[in-house]
Amino acid sequence: MQNNDSNNNTNTSNNTKLNNGIVMPLLGLGVYDMYQNEATQAVETALEIGYRLIDTASMYENEIEIGAAIKNSQVKRADIFLTTKLNNTDHGFEETLKAFDTSLKKLDQDYVDLYLIHWPIKAGRKESWMALEKLYVEKRVRAIGVANYTVPFLDELKTYASIIPAVNQVEFSPWLFQNDLLTYCKNQGTQLQSYSPITRGQKFSDPRLIQLCDKYQKTPAQVVLRWHIEHGVSTIPKSAKKERLVENFGALDFKLDSEDILLMNTFNEDFRICDDPIQFL
Repeated sequence: MQNNDSNNNTNTSNNTKLNNGIVMPLLGLGVYDMYQNEATQAVETALEIGYRLIDTASMYENEIEIGAAIKNSQVKRADIFLTTKLNNTDHGFEETLKAFDTSLKKLDQDYVDLYLIHWPIKAGRKESWMALEKLYVEKRVRAIGVANYTVPFLDELKTYASIIPAVNQVEFSPWLFQNDLLTYCKNQGTQLQSYSPITRGQKFSDPRLIQLCDKYQKTPAQVVLRWHIEHGVSTIPKSAKKERLVENFGALDFKLDSEDILLMNTFNEDFRICDDPIQFL
């Protein structure tokens, strides 16, 4: 496989440069389980606060609302990084091309910045990737990638792909510290991105985390999101509430000491919110 442009991801301030040279924010907004006015308002509010990465998916059934919020925003489209994803029911070469057209129409956009295979469904994932490569070559999308691809899936992808994925979006947190996957992605020039980074709050009572919150005078969400950023991992926490959106964005305003990053690396207990993708191997 050939890289699209440059060899390594390089972090610049609050952004990361993908392997084809385009810049993506490290912190964004995920819009899973948001619908209608809630989805539109969340994106409009996030853009007002300063978010520039918005992550949706066909599966979320809110592409129309997300696109409308971007259109309504005072932020220039060129300054927004928009991601959407291929649904599990749309795998296959022609099916993927058609699904992309449908997403683009729902979003009411001329292009998306990043298009991902949402889950590595066994039947059709090879053909789907070949369709993504076609979309990329035709410049209909600025970058392509995958989601929920652990090392075995990435190894398989290498056997037929001619473009290295720019992004791999997976569940990742201090309690699901997939260090081998992070190292693999860094070595091949794929940016790791984390969903469910704050475990939907289920680990906020961890006494080790609370100690760090006291030390830095930051909230559990801010400390956990900062840990991701310190690892160079892009992260897309979901929230529809303005106060939470502001809180999460505050992860950009401080740094963790190296010893505290190492401490948080030891939190791992293979704790998952979502399904383990290995079932699709």
